[in-house]
Amino acid sequence: MKYVCIICGYAYSEKKGDPDNGIEPGTRFEDLPDDFVCPECGVPKEEFEEETLDED
Repeated sequence: MKYVCIICGYAYSEKKGDPDNGIEPGTRFEDLPDDFVCPECGVPKEEFEEETLDED
């Protein structure tokens, strides 16, 4: 699954994780820490929406 920041468009891919920010590939969005924020604009994870399109 992918989750997209509704503010800036940053996409978090569970498949890819975010290794640059210490999040291993395969980490589910729901398993991210409660204090996770968008690495692009700093909003909390409540500002992300699930994207249902296929991942590349």
